[in-house]
Amino acid sequence: MSDALTQPAQKSLDRWHAMVASGDMTGLAEIVHPDAVFRSPVAHTPYPGRDALVMILGAVSKVFEDFAYHREFVAESGKDVALEFSARVGEKKLKGADFIKFDDDGLIIEFEVMIRPASGLMALGEEMGKRAGEALSAHKGPQ
Repeated sequence: MSDALTQPAQKSLDRWHAMVASGDMTGLAEIVHPDAVFRSPVAHTPYPGRDALVMILGAVSKVFEDFAYHREFVAESGKDVALEFSARVGEKKLKGADFIKFDDDGLIIEFEVMIRPASGLMALGEEMGKRAGEALSAHKGPQ
């Protein structure tokens, strides 16, 4: 198993980490493929397209408090990474993982999030619904 991302993927991941650290997601669209897919821990149906992914991650970055990445796992392909994180939504603490897949050019083509425990996931879903419910519905993919 490789422990290194391809150079283009690593460059995009470095930009992602910088955006997360600064809380400024304005450059996110530059590292996301137009046909990217976001897989939410709250919704069964994925959200297709760069606009959906950028909108959702921008909203989540404002919902999560005390967000921190702890560990990183790179797949043998050099184009897939799993990032373990912790955060808080209100009084609910949670743990999770971001699974990010990059294309040959280092653009994000898939971003999937998993979260536990259920109480943290429910708090996230409720807060996202309050802040971005209508926008989320507009970006929903086919059932």
